[in-house]
Amino acid sequence: MQPQSTRIRAVLTGAAALTLAASLAACGSTDDSGKKGDNAKTAAGTASGSSTPGTPSAAGSSSAAAPTGAAPASSGKVLMPTGPTAALTKARDTAVGQILVTTLSGPKSGVSGKVWVWLPPEYNDPKFAKTGFPVLTLYAGGQSNGYNTWTDDQLPIQQVDAELSKAGKAHPFIMIMPVQNFNSDEKNALDCADIPGQPKVGTWMAEDIPDFVRANFRTVKGRDGWGLMGASTGAFCSAKLALQHPDKFKAAVPIDGYFNPDSGLWKGHEQERQANSPDALVGLGKADVKMLVTAGGATPYETKLVKAWVAKATPPLAIEYYEQPGGKHLTSDFKKMIPDTLQWLTKNLAGPQAD
Repeated sequence: MQPQSTRIRAVLTGAAALTLAASLAACGSTDDSGKKGDNAKTAAGTASGSSTPGTPSAAGSSSAAAPTGAAPASSGKVLMPTGPTAALTKARDTAVGQILVTTLSGPKSGVSGKVWVWLPPEYNDPKFAKTGFPVLTLYAGGQSNGYNTWTDDQLPIQQVDAELSKAGKAHPFIMIMPVQNFNSDEKNALDCADIPGQPKVGTWMAEDIPDFVRANFRTVKGRDGWGLMGASTGAFCSAKLALQHPDKFKAAVPIDGYFNPDSGLWKGHEQERQANSPDALVGLGKADVKMLVTAGGATPYETKLVKAWVAKATPPLAIEYYEQPGGKHLTSDFKKMIPDTLQWLTKNLAGPQAD
């Protein structure tokens, strides 16, 4: 995506913004690439706040295999896989299990694209065979054409989640990491939306991907266990989808984002553009969701934009604002926020459930 000076159009902190009490964990290495904005690989932001996870974690890593078949849906808190079963293959190994990948052809959108999946170690532990898990969908920075930076070892969110879960500080999340675009032209991005005449990627993200997850994995019933997070361009996507679909998602963490859809593909479709604009949606008072919105303290342009956006928030939307001290629009600074964002999501989303 474009450098931060032109791309980060975030309008920051909302009317009821809260300053997080806890300081961020200073973990992670320094990004020596010097890349900024969406050109930098995105990392998770950290929010302060702790919560009690829903289940203890199992020690050790596991190889996450695709489910072998569908089971009937339960009538309680857990939704067992409904099928059909997708063909999932190994994309890479991590210290805490495999990252899997599939090409999802969405029946509702007509869109086909790659989706990566990580299952926490608990998922394949026999003790949790009838447990449903919360789902965290992660959107990348940059164009995300054929890739998702949350699968990269520069952003070890899977390892951090496994460690925090084992320590009783975070839920073990099923992590879903889709692509966002099908071209490399930054000026004509798909904006995670159904732009007239373009692939219906908004429907793919909001309808087909959750359907795919429920078809293949044990999940928590209802929206209470479903969250979104993304950095930079991914922040725009996570904010937009949460505001548009509060019936599907309970919480979102837009990290150092922008909030105004600016793709050249919207030309001639201003009404539709506004309907997909977090800048417009934030003040409508229609989304009962929780958000943690962050900005880098070393980037005045970004903090001004994000604070202005947060100030527009209208209940029942509830926003907490976090400004990372000395933070820049860099992967290395996004990475430092991973532990706290996972703990914030744990506080605001339902944990693993068993009937």
